[in-house]
Amino acid sequence: MAGKSQNGPARPRIVLVEDDDGDALLVRELLSEASAQVSLQHAGSLTQAKPMLADADCVLLDLGLPDSQGLDGLRWLNEHAPGVAVVVLTGLADEHLGEAAVRAGAQDYLVKGQVSGLLLYRVIRYAVERRRSEETQRLLHEARISAQENSRLERGLLPVPVLSDPQLTVTSRYRPGGARMLLGGDFYDVVQARDGWVHAMVGDVCGRGPDEAALGVCLRVAWRTMVLAGRPTAEILATLGELLEHERHHEKIFATLCMMSVVPDRTCARLYLAGHPQPLLITPGGLAELDAPVCPPLGILPVLDWPGGEVQLGPDWTVLLYTDGLVEGRVGAGPDRLNSEGLIGLIDTFRRGGSGVPAGESAGDWSADRLLDWLIGEVHARNGGPVDDDLAVLAVRCSPAARGAM
Repeated sequence: MAGKSQNGPARPRIVLVEDDDGDALLVRELLSEASAQVSLQHAGSLTQAKPMLADADCVLLDLGLPDSQGLDGLRWLNEHAPGVAVVVLTGLADEHLGEAAVRAGAQDYLVKGQVSGLLLYRVIRYAVERRRSEETQRLLHEARISAQENSRLERGLLPVPVLSDPQLTVTSRYRPGGARMLLGGDFYDVVQARDGWVHAMVGDVCGRGPDEAALGVCLRVAWRTMVLAGRPTAEILATLGELLEHERHHEKIFATLCMMSVVPDRTCARLYLAGHPQPLLITPGGLAELDAPVCPPLGILPVLDWPGGEVQLGPDWTVLLYTDGLVEGRVGAGPDRLNSEGLIGLIDTFRRGGSGVPAGESAGDWSADRLLDWLIGEVHARNGGPVDDDLAVLAVRCSPAARGAM
């Protein structure tokens, strides 16, 4: 906002809003008398002053203007130029209005005819610094609110798994898109039901912002509630679609979802895809995408029948469920994207020792934490920085060693 002279110190930019040319000349002379280092513009009305406010640090405001009387001009400035300090100029008979103006948000007030150049300059500088301090405090407050909101979203979108089977471990990662700090609309959950089935889910609400995040929380909580209640999968998915239609803030909002239900002996699962990327199966013998019938995303079309596909897992496996932010990053300066084929290639490189893991290790030997951290790092490196979209990755791992220790 404030300009700087070549010698370094900031020169406050002042807008004098005064319809009396004599009083305006007096203000100029007072500032000149004090050798004040300011940039001064004069407007005869609030309307004339409006184009000057974009770069202003302080407004010297007369309370009796052709288009503004009393505190009306101050209220307008508080609403439309909240970052600008305001010092009110009053006549001797209206000194009480100056006190009212300070209570209404002005930084200070001065009585015409009772001001020296040094006092005027000092009041302007103090008003500007006070306003900057208030703005700093406001930004800090917003940062604290943002951090608190982030914490609430994290608890809602990224829950602690409900899991008691020692054979299974869950590892997850979440990265907001770009330079943003708030979590977006990606969500996941893992729940072990009373009958021994373990249900894992990852979803992605299209779009960005707090509305999408809140919708993701709503869908995630509803999914966990219905799973714990033992409801059939088709009913769960249909209900989530209805819930999204009722809760979304725009009719074009939709969500993709992948749900995997692992049988109690952990050797196979049922897979459901609602417009979502296929998960990856990592075993000692190889790496492959898991296939299932693909249904429309939630919120696109009403779907009553949600066909799933049975997938074989084997005794020693890791399933990687992820949102499309993981595969939509670029690979170099061109238009090419990583896509699922590139992701498979990266994981294969990791498994073959390209990341420092000794070649020949089985799926149960390497750390899922190390895999996900390395994988996200490689995705960002190929993209030239963090990807634009949020990404969530969930690794569900079944260890035969844990099974044998039971």
